[in-house]
Amino acid sequence: MNYSFKDPSVSIAIVGAGGFIGSHLLDALIERTSWHIFAVDLDFNRLQHRLNHPRIEFLCDDLKNGSVATRIAACPIVINLAAICVPSRYMREAKEVIESNYNHPVALALACEKSGAWLIHFSTSEVYGKTSLEPCLLEEDSSSMVLGSVRASRWSYACAKQLTERYIASLQGLSWTVLRPFNFIGPRMDFIPGIDGEGIPRVLANFCAALLKNEPLLLVDKGVSRRSFTSIHDAIHFIFAVLSHREESLGQAFNIGNPENELSIAELADCMRSIYASLRNVSIDQVSSVQNISSSDYYGEGYEDSLRRIPSIEKAKRLLGYVPSEALDVTLRETLSWFIEHYRLVL
Repeated sequence: MNYSFKDPSVSIAIVGAGGFIGSHLLDALIERTSWHIFAVDLDFNRLQHRLNHPRIEFLCDDLKNGSVATRIAACPIVINLAAICVPSRYMREAKEVIESNYNHPVALALACEKSGAWLIHFSTSEVYGKTSLEPCLLEEDSSSMVLGSVRASRWSYACAKQLTERYIASLQGLSWTVLRPFNFIGPRMDFIPGIDGEGIPRVLANFCAALLKNEPLLLVDKGVSRRSFTSIHDAIHFIFAVLSHREESLGQAFNIGNPENELSIAELADCMRSIYASLRNVSIDQVSSVQNISSSDYYGEGYEDSLRRIPSIEKAKRLLGYVPSEALDVTLRETLSWFIEHYRLVL
């Protein structure tokens, strides 16, 4: 059964609605559908412009509270975006990371199995684990998943996410789809430490913060790691492709990424410095420089990394007709422009 976007009787739950992805998804659902939205999160600061919308019911609560999963699963469609997904926390809060990314999603999956809801669960490209710099497309149903030692806490997130995928797939009565995002970027991403968050945000937000503060862009281990970056707009387009192809999506795991948008972290820093200089109408020499730092100094002893992740999107093309279209330079310019405008009064 496929759902009509114009059917006002359809309700959808978004767990993690107040986050980066969730806030963009909620906006798109309001603009493109007639559905009722059950928005669950602990923070709705990114959704101030939607707080009084008649088609949205907000719940400020946490999945770790047992009764919440049952309330969420009463909706016929459930999208779970909730997770601790900041690399710096993998090292120092491994227990909390595992609970957030395994214990709580499993409770939601069991509630959805019982209610008959379709669970669309956001996993991560990190499930593919340790990779080298050799080019290799990561395939959803055939690529190996190799993680590091138990002593390397950096893999707590990847391990919990992978186990959750396996548990979800084991539930015979559950209608499920798993999505593996590859480095989503765009406006509203993460935070600036000391302004609206604490700790270390992901690399793009980190570089944006450094540029705005006129501080060095820190390259961990010389920035040799490579990533395939995905515009949040392409990500939302993908989610709608899943929602409009329910039968093709059931029981499937999909990569969400853009293999054309791959570059090293060092190249990302150079690109962002150039765009920032253009936006500020200044010379590149007047923009923050780069500075190398070791992973042990940045994250702590025992940190390990996946050196390269390139998504295969052939399955999504074949089953959903999905093709990403947003160029990386356009997305970076949009993101930097948003950071400049959003933080202009506090920096």
